[in-house]
Amino acid sequence: MERYRKTLKYSDITPKAEWLNRRQLIAGAAALGALPAAPALAGLGAQSSPYSTDAAPNPLEDITNYCNFYEFGTGKDDPARNAGRLNTDPWAVQIDGLVERPGSYDLDDILSGVTLEERIYRFRCVEAWSMIVPWAGFELKALLERAGVQPSAKYVAFETLYRPTEMPGQRFPLLDWPYREGLRLDEAMHPLTILATGLYDEPLPNQNGAPLRLVVPWKYGFKSIKSIVRITLTEEQPQATWNMANPREYGFYSNVNPKVDHPRWSQATERRIGGGLFARRQPTEMFNGYGEDVAGLYAGMDLKKFF
Repeated sequence: MERYRKTLKYSDITPKAEWLNRRQLIAGAAALGALPAAPALAGLGAQSSPYSTDAAPNPLEDITNYCNFYEFGTGKDDPARNAGRLNTDPWAVQIDGLVERPGSYDLDDILSGVTLEERIYRFRCVEAWSMIVPWAGFELKALLERAGVQPSAKYVAFETLYRPTEMPGQRFPLLDWPYREGLRLDEAMHPLTILATGLYDEPLPNQNGAPLRLVVPWKYGFKSIKSIVRITLTEEQPQATWNMANPREYGFYSNVNPKVDHPRWSQATERRIGGGLFARRQPTEMFNGYGEDVAGLYAGMDLKKFF
């Protein structure tokens, strides 16, 4: 999967002025000059990621107006309409459980940590649809190591902000709020697993999970929990919201797997967002094309049983 390992340069991403004026990517983007670091991560010394795909990223308009964020509504355009009222400053993340240094970690302090490296990650994100997203972020591993993972820890649990006054979807019992997710520790420590704080050269918009969201590109999109306020290291497998709501349809692992269908639809193909209503569907790749990097995490596992 060499195309998923091409190093991304800033010049490979369309400058802000271009996508604001034309709302689309243009040919020859590599000749348009360098982008600055995302303001949300300014000062960390942005670098390109060796894990970026060389596929053209979706325009910001696609990424910010076609979202799944039930805290702001179930429609794909609801988050863009309703997320503006969310206050993300100040922001802190409680890190607890099986860690050496539990406590409340201020986001500004997290982003100023000398051990954290900012990178641009151009990842392919998949649900029943797909898009290429140029995230600005850093490896989750760096933050976990800063908190000090205890030897007995086997899983990492995440929790989203619960604030119904600003997140109108939480006023209804659509899910068991607050939203929760979890990873195995080896998944969480993998270099493909990042915490994102930006898109293109902008801070992460509210509808995309501001100010801090998880991105796990070889899993279906709902695993990438948004607006994180708590990270807990545990010995037992944590609860995950969609797995709790309907374990028949949503497994704990939720790896992209074209051979395991959702009970109500096939997952063998996907549709690229931005291609129009009649866009041709394309085959879904195992582990979303990142199998070379992550398949070893599941060696010997029955991926139809542990879906």
